[in-house]
Amino acid sequence: MNDITADLPTIPEQMIHDLAAVVGEDSVHIERERVDEFKDPYGFPGDETFAASAVVQPTSTEQVQAILRIANRFEIPVWPHSQGRNVGHGGPSPRVRGSIQIGFQKMNRILEINDELAYAVVEPGVRWFDLYDAVKAAGFSLMTPCPDLGWGSVIGNSMDSGHTYQFYGSDYMFPTGFEVVLPDGELLRTGAGAVPESKAWHLYKRSLGPSLDPLFVQSNLGIVTRMGVWLKRLPEAYAPLMLTIGEDEDLERAIDTLRELRLAGHLEGVPTLYSTLRASVMLRDEPGAAPGLLTAAQVREIGERAGVGAWAARAAVWGDAEIVQIRLKRINDAWSRIPSGTVVAPRTYAPDEYHQIVYSADQIMAGIPTMKAVEGMPAHVAHVDFSPIVPMQGTEVRSVTDEIRRHLKAGGLNFSAAVMFTSERSGVVLSGVRYDKTDSAAVRNAFDVVKKMVSELGKRGYGVCRPHLEFMDLAAAQYSFNDHAYKRIVEKIKDAIDPKGILSPGRHGIWPAAYRDGGARSDRV
Repeated sequence: MNDITADLPTIPEQMIHDLAAVVGEDSVHIERERVDEFKDPYGFPGDETFAASAVVQPTSTEQVQAILRIANRFEIPVWPHSQGRNVGHGGPSPRVRGSIQIGFQKMNRILEINDELAYAVVEPGVRWFDLYDAVKAAGFSLMTPCPDLGWGSVIGNSMDSGHTYQFYGSDYMFPTGFEVVLPDGELLRTGAGAVPESKAWHLYKRSLGPSLDPLFVQSNLGIVTRMGVWLKRLPEAYAPLMLTIGEDEDLERAIDTLRELRLAGHLEGVPTLYSTLRASVMLRDEPGAAPGLLTAAQVREIGERAGVGAWAARAAVWGDAEIVQIRLKRINDAWSRIPSGTVVAPRTYAPDEYHQIVYSADQIMAGIPTMKAVEGMPAHVAHVDFSPIVPMQGTEVRSVTDEIRRHLKAGGLNFSAAVMFTSERSGVVLSGVRYDKTDSAAVRNAFDVVKKMVSELGKRGYGVCRPHLEFMDLAAAQYSFNDHAYKRIVEKIKDAIDPKGILSPGRHGIWPAAYRDGGARSDRV
């Protein structure tokens, strides 16, 4: 952590003038108090490790192009964020101190909703709430995707490999067709969008030649200013499920059962299995556990009181009414073979009954965004995420969760994890490590524990999928096959299209030449 602000670079007055000429004076912020409104809300108060020098808020793709051309001219790095809600990963803050943040809160138009082909087109400031409300207001019978919290950006979440839980959440399928501003201000349209007046830009996931869309996810190779979003028809019947196990000893059986249900097609989307403390919050809308290390008996009491047991899965079945009933029977039959397994399926809903859904977990699986997961959370409580990618085998998940549990216990922290089935064959074990952000020792302890887990599990073959700013380099270092061949090829691409290293230097461990090996700007890293 760094409490010093004096060494923040000063933005040239001419650059501020040029930016204001593009976006207007009210959309360029250089006052410290105003810039701090765009800091990581989970950071330690007064910590300036990842402080920005200014914030600029464009309203159009053309303005984004102009901002990047100005940044290149003055050789000041920029760091884009959409709504800035990337909590647990560094929020909107830049990796390089003194960068200019590009905030997309004012670029928030829903450009198209196509009911017949079931897709929408959005700008980066569009939130999950906005998309859901627009579809509903139009009277379309379409299900929208959403993550756990509805306040974030559809594009922003997608560009950091964030998770959604409905049909197209599996394998990150719903984004299709990007408009991208490259680091020099050039404009690119991916996939079929490369054809002028394309009829299939947001409908077809491949290109003629190499498909470029994945290059812009978790990267610093371009800024996505427009994106297609695949939607789904509202199903005739929707049945939310909670699948619990009363004993931790049944974890392997639960994982293997969920995998086989996914492979058979009886479960779709992204079912997620939560440990007790997380399940009580995510599935039963309870407040988080009080600070302090809990005993096993106390954790068990919470699980029994909330009805979530040792682990509980959030899942759902969608479709025609008779198909839903068949799938529910298959799920019940499979889960009943787990010794401590219990299926909680309160009822089946038709689309006009969604307003009767009680729990936020059930609303989310129906595509209804909420904020319940953080409501009632004390202002001083924050978290940093650890997210290793794991094969969906019970023995593998057990190995990883046991290792996480061991590290958290050694750090005096409670165990909390979610096993997210991002596909039939692999998933993410997500552990949100909580801390008191007003206590510098607690902050440092939480980060030290996560850093150690990144290294230790990396040695065992588990890379993380979404690291915090502070350990992006450490996380990237685990992807070291053949002397870091992956990193070296991405650096070559970065240097070719961003020779001045202007756009998001250091994002997910990719540094431009100007910052590598003692480069002229390496002192800013």
